[in-house]
Amino acid sequence: MKLKPLLLALALSAGLASANELQIQLEIPAIDTGTYHRPYVAVWIENEQQQPVRLIQTWVEKPDWIKDLRRFWRKIGRSDKALVDANTGATKGPGQYKLSWDGKDDKGHAVAPGKYLLLVEAAREQGGRNLAKQEFDWNGQPVKLEIPASIELGTIQLNKD
Repeated sequence: MKLKPLLLALALSAGLASANELQIQLEIPAIDTGTYHRPYVAVWIENEQQQPVRLIQTWVEKPDWIKDLRRFWRKIGRSDKALVDANTGATKGPGQYKLSWDGKDDKGHAVAPGKYLLLVEAAREQGGRNLAKQEFDWNGQPVKLEIPASIELGTIQLNKD
């Protein structure tokens, strides 16, 4: 019987944690071309000084080609290979993908309130290259922003209740 209050407390705290996360909905568009390769994608957060705060995710097939994500490579990829390895998954095909940021840096510490920048970079073999950037305030207030679609990236939505 004491298990029910514990489960209720855990469920409530999980709900509070998710309400304090920045939800990122990312679209990879279907591109009609003769030879289609899935794009390499990196998603990360930078502070106002354009310093990396948190690597959210990278999608790559072969490590040698990650250098095609030029800003990502200069900012994070070449200097912190262990961090990149820990946050890398396989490339994804066209579709909608949901990611989130919990307001913490790569060391697990909560970041200070302020202005931050979401960056999403995509590069595709025999295709294009795009870098989407969106500034947002991380201050406990709701966030609802949209980055328009580009050639290699579809619409990107940021939402925090």
